[in-house]
Amino acid sequence: MPELQIGKFNVTDVVLAPMAGVTNPPFRRLCREAGELGAQQAGYEGISGLYVCEMVTTRALVERHPETMRMVEPDPDDPVRSIQLYGVEPKTVGAAVKILADEDRADHIDLNFGCPVPKVTRKGGGAALPWKTDLFTEIVKAAVDNSGGIPITIKTRIGIDDDHQTYLDAGRIAQDAGVVAMALHGRTMAQHYAGKADWDTIATLVAELDIPVLGNGDLFSADDARAMRDHTGCAGIVVGRGCQGRPWIFTDLVADSHGSTVRARPSFRDVAEIIHRHAEYSIEYFEEENRAMREMRKHITWYLKGFAIGGEARRDLALVSTLDELDERLAAIPDQEYPEAADGPRGRAGTEKKPHLPEFWLDSRQLSPEQSLKIHAAEIGVSGG
Repeated sequence: MPELQIGKFNVTDVVLAPMAGVTNPPFRRLCREAGELGAQQAGYEGISGLYVCEMVTTRALVERHPETMRMVEPDPDDPVRSIQLYGVEPKTVGAAVKILADEDRADHIDLNFGCPVPKVTRKGGGAALPWKTDLFTEIVKAAVDNSGGIPITIKTRIGIDDDHQTYLDAGRIAQDAGVVAMALHGRTMAQHYAGKADWDTIATLVAELDIPVLGNGDLFSADDARAMRDHTGCAGIVVGRGCQGRPWIFTDLVADSHGSTVRARPSFRDVAEIIHRHAEYSIEYFEEENRAMREMRKHITWYLKGFAIGGEARRDLALVSTLDELDERLAAIPDQEYPEAADGPRGRAGTEKKPHLPEFWLDSRQLSPEQSLKIHAAEIGVSGG
């Protein structure tokens, strides 16, 4: 069966990647509903996948910042409460995991070691951190030791660049520490999202580890997901940018995973109804229409990809401030069939970038005393609450 075992849960081998500022509860709910539709159409009665909370910083959780505590509030209809944590200090990571365990706030916890953003990596966090194997080991062990039996997974990249790869060491360390699965984005930190994801590295990790390996990178359709499984032998797929403005991709992914050829091809009226539902969920979540609609604007831009809308209508939709205004502007656009241009890659690929790292970071795989004193700064100002 195309299932993953995550603790006591058997779930379809499809995972929504945590994305800061994107995978909040309203969007996760839409993705889960789409996945459940795919499962229904395929005649599958189990859990449709994992829909992971946007990244939460461990320090903010330990300090109980109000926004962070709201972020970890689960969708009551989600059968598996998945939360991704980002942290750079073992004690803080352990304390954050213990809060989630002791207060019964999560069924699955993922640790983020893949962020390529310079403001994070230049201080030793994100995708830079696994280079320091001692620190990486301490963080993973702290999470597992304080989990109270909640399954811990990790997500990482190939490494800093082609000459400084970390994924194999990270996989061995994580497996030995008791992590139950590992997701690998087949790009280096230097690549960001440029170029093609190297699926061969995912296959190499599959052969190296006994725990399930999930593949991430360049997954924009059910065909892509099947091709990755065939190429790598991975136990599941993790979809990030491919679902932006396209939550219905989870209908395709889950249906395909269970042998169905059903594919979602929504007309513009169908998409308008999804946008409206997304806005309603957002207003309910944020409890403030203005804020909800501000959050919706980037999603609306993504939803419109490929449709013949016109520049003025696109600009007007990107500036809506009320649900009534949104509905009125959507209703003024004629219906049209799902366009081929709506398929394919999503998100900005950008270009490869020179890695931003702390001074002398690559000189040793061990954290120096000076670096240890500064590592806490890698969690300051990180998106996630």
